[in-house]
Formats: sequence, structure tokens, C-alpha cells
Amino acid sequence: MDEPIIRTVSRGVNQSGVRDHNVRLLLTLLQRHGPMAGSDLARLANLSPQTVSIILREMESEGLLARGAPVKGKVGKPSVPMRLAEGGVLSLGCKIGRRSAVLLLADFRGTVREELRLTYNYPMPEPIFAFLRDGMETILSKCSPAERSRICGIGIGTPFELWKWSDLVDAPAKEFASWRHVDYQAELARFTDLPVQVVNDATAGCQAEHIYGRGKEFRDYAYFFIGAFIGGGIVLNHSVYQGHQGNAGALGSLRSFGPQGESQQLIDTASIHLLEARLAENGHDPRDLWTQPQDWSSFGRFVEPWIGRTAQELAKASLSVCAVIDFEAIVIDGAFPDAVKHELVERTRRYLVNQDMRGLIAPQIEAGVVGFNARAIGAATSPLFERYFLNGNLRLQG
Repeated sequence: MDEPIIRTVSRGVNQSGVRDHNVRLLLTLLQRHGPMAGSDLARLANLSPQTVSIILREMESEGLLARGAPVKGKVGKPSVPMRLAEGGVLSLGCKIGRRSAVLLLADFRGTVREELRLTYNYPMPEPIFAFLRDGMETILSKCSPAERSRICGIGIGTPFELWKWSDLVDAPAKEFASWRHVDYQAELARFTDLPVQVVNDATAGCQAEHIYGRGKEFRDYAYFFIGAFIGGGIVLNHSVYQGHQGNAGALGSLRSFGPQGESQQLIDTASIHLLEARLAENGHDPRDLWTQPQDWSSFGRFVEPWIGRTAQELAKASLSVCAVIDFEAIVIDGAFPDAVKHELVERTRRYLVNQDMRGLIAPQIEAGVVGFNARAIGAATSPLFERYFLNGNLRLQG
């Protein structure tokens, strides 16, 4: 009988690894809590004031942090809050979607500085990478040399195994199969030397919501993003969990049932492509759903039943994921107008009450706030987390 493989649970950490952890911790605290004085950071981080003071001075000299206005009115000398410096670090993010690709430049405060968009009937590698090459050149041409030096990488948010989606995007299967052999790092290396991070697009959306949105309020939650196809992500212990293959939180693959009781996935029953199909059947151009700024008011008689069915599916899916992990909340966002989002969330809450919840504790159902661009913004956070922020799933380097 073969000996089982035993995986180690931890490694020793050398002094440089500890310092890197402390730097990431302080940056993460400032990102989550906003400007803070060194004494408050020391208390939250459980570090000595001297250690925190040294690290803050070093990060300020590197341009990562900036000083706020002194706060008076307390005993002793005024405290000086530190904050993430505007433009201290920049990164590029790209979302590859069914109908469009978005490329943007953001800083680690979440501010989008530049944004470009490409629309198409369905995504294919050659035009996508041409868009990335030309788009990066355009964005970089608008940056100063100092800004270009602070770009730490590019994140690509894309559906995994995209080649299997030919039926859903109405693409020729043989032509679409070329995605199977795409190596994003190798393709981007043809025109940039920036580090490349590839992440599932819905997980990227979850990352954006976790850092810049409602994620600061909850420890453990599931996230649904409803685009042309529904997807999701999960957060455990204040960290987006990507899983062994980076595919954790593939909530679009949850089981559901069609009108005749046939087995389907959530992606087949709770996605915007269903609304697109209804519009097309009735002589409307489904591309109007994606026109910016979004306004779905003229499609009310189609949107209303879509919201109803989607809310029912989300209520069932919410309990399904809570049967595996006791999530505190379910956060719902998507590529739709805010009015549609809030109605969908409210309807999901109402449907949840009527579900069979034996053995389960009902989660809070909440609306996300990042919205339409969550996947591209989340993709841009991947290089930032790789280098600067604390991730509960990231081991300290020995």
C-alpha cells in the first residue's frame, strides 16, 4: 500500500518574512479603516508603537503613505493620521465578458483613473489581445514617468474554461475552441513586462466588493454577480477564498431545474442572457441593456418577470451555499441599474422567507455597491494583493 502524501501545514518564518507581514498588515488596516494615527494602528495590529512608527516612516518615504492633517483636542501633542497615498501604487485590470471587455487603470484606493471598452458579438483571443496591447499603450501614454513606475501589474478577470461557453455566447464551437490553448502570461509578455495575474471574473468582482464595498461589514459571506452569466465568490475569515484551482465560489454551476423539471445550472436560470433572449424574441435589440449609462425602464414588462424568476433562484441558491458554510450574509450585485438591483435584493429576501430552512440559519441578503465595473476593478486588485495587502490565504514566506 502506497504511503499517503502528508501536506505540511506551516513553515518557519525568517525576519524579512515577519516584516513583510507587518507591512501588509498595516496597509490592509489603513485600507479597511481609513486614515489612522500610528498609536491606533499599533493597537489594532498588536505591534509596539516603535515598530509601527519605523514601518510608517519607511512607507511614507517610498510614497505609499501620506500624512493627514494633525488632529487636535486630545491630551498631549496632536496625532497625525496616516493614509494610503493617492497614486501611491497603480495597477491595470481587464474584464473579459460575453459582450464586452473593459481595461482600466486604478490606484490602491480604488479610484479608476482611465477606462477603455471594447464591444463584440462574442470574445475571441486575437481581438481581445489587440485591445489589451493598444489599450495599454493608450493608457500608459497618459501617465507620467513617475506614474508608470508605480504600476505594479495587470490582472485579467475572465471566465475559466471559456472555450466551453460557445453555445451560451452563440459562437462557432470550432472557432471558440481556440481559447483552450491561450496562455495569458505568454500572450501579454509579447507587449509588456508587467506581472500578470489571472483570476476568475466573478471572483474578481467579489474581490472588488470585499475591498471597496460591503465586504468590510462581514466576516464570511457568499457573493453573487449577475452579468450576462451569473457567477460568484466566497469570503472566509475576511479573505476572498479562491480554492485549489482558483475556482472556489463557482456559484453559477449550482444545480437548478428548468420549466419541465430538467436538470440545469444556476447560470441557465438566473442570468441576464435570459432577458436578452426575451427582448430579441420581441423585436428589441438586446444590446440596449448594456448601453451606458444603463436605463432599463423602457423594458419594464420584460424586466419584471425576469427579476421575479431570478430572485426565486437566488433565494434557493443562497440556502444551498449556506448548507455548506454558515455564511453571515449573501451579497448580490450585477451589471444592471441600481433600481433593478435593489428590487432584486428585496424580492430575494421575500422569497427566502418561504424556503424550507430546516437545519439552516437564514443569512442576511444585501446589495453590493461596486456595481457594473466590479469585475474589472477586482481584476486590478490582484497585483495589489500579490504585493501589498494581507490575504488570509497567503502564507508568510520563509
